[in-house]
Amino acid sequence: MFPHHREREQPIFSARAHVFQIDPNTKRNWIPASKHAVTVSFFYDANRNVYRIISVGGTKAIINCTVTPSMTFTKTSQKFGQWADSRANTVYGLGFATEQQLHQFAEKFKEVKDAARLAREKSQDKELANTALTIAAPQSPPVMCVNGPEDKLFRSQSADITLSSEKERIKKMLSEGSICEMNLEAELFTLQDSNSKLVAALHEANANVEQWKKQLLAYQEETERLREQVVELEAHGGHGPSDLLKDELTQSLEELEALLKAKDEEIHILQSKKAEYHEMEHDRDEAMHRLREMEMRNSDLERRIQNTEQNLSNSLEERDRMDSEIQRAIEILDIKIFDLNDLRQSLVKLIDK
Repeated sequence: MFPHHREREQPIFSARAHVFQIDPNTKRNWIPASKHAVTVSFFYDANRNVYRIISVGGTKAIINCTVTPSMTFTKTSQKFGQWADSRANTVYGLGFATEQQLHQFAEKFKEVKDAARLAREKSQDKELANTALTIAAPQSPPVMCVNGPEDKLFRSQSADITLSSEKERIKKMLSEGSICEMNLEAELFTLQDSNSKLVAALHEANANVEQWKKQLLAYQEETERLREQVVELEAHGGHGPSDLLKDELTQSLEELEALLKAKDEEIHILQSKKAEYHEMEHDRDEAMHRLREMEMRNSDLERRIQNTEQNLSNSLEERDRMDSEIQRAIEILDIKIFDLNDLRQSLVKLIDK
């Protein structure tokens, strides 16, 4: 299902919370970004060594934040925390159901921030090492002039520039496709979480329905028996203790009817939940279909990149071959020039004689 599993971001932690954003005008009030609690996940990109916080509400991403070492998650109450994203020029707020969930999210935020700091330091050390190697590398010899300083040999680089720009454009398309794919994965992750909860609730509801059906059947039998007793007492037309018994039976009958009505309402609620479960299954199937399409598109883009890299490699080999031929021609010209100089000196000596 995931042929390029290692090349994409992977969720490492998820929590349910209400998402808010700071009002851009007042910078004081919170604006709800979700109508209800949504899944907020930490993702890790192994290729770029980058951590992100992603949350999807409906069909759009309400949080898409790259974690940097300068970020700080602050607990402002027992169940609420916030952090600032300078790239998005906003402040995100999360409201949790319990204090423990807030504590777990804050601890994970700190771990991810420390990991991002270490990743940046390693990247900077690698860049410094590459810079040092570049400075220490020997300079390539200059191109020789044949007939004078104005007659220089130029190398055609139009093919290289065209191939490089095409490669960058395809890589950009692949990056955009990966972002869309990450959003779909986050949405699929949310749907799977909701689906598992609904499945558990549905199984529990089915078990309760069977039990309630048995209870309803017993209540109905008891009700019919009580009705028969009431009718029998009314037929005898007795008084005194019989009237008292009739009142008790009538009260018991009313209580059983009220209980039957309550159980019918509970069954109706469970049936509505079952319909919601089927709707969630449909949404999950659609998300899976979109994810497969995105994977096919990424595979096509990767094939195009491979073809472009192959063309670029062939072009570089062709350029190296031309450089070799030009160098060989320069050597031949140097020999010819030397021979001409030798001939010129010989002619001068003959003329002097």
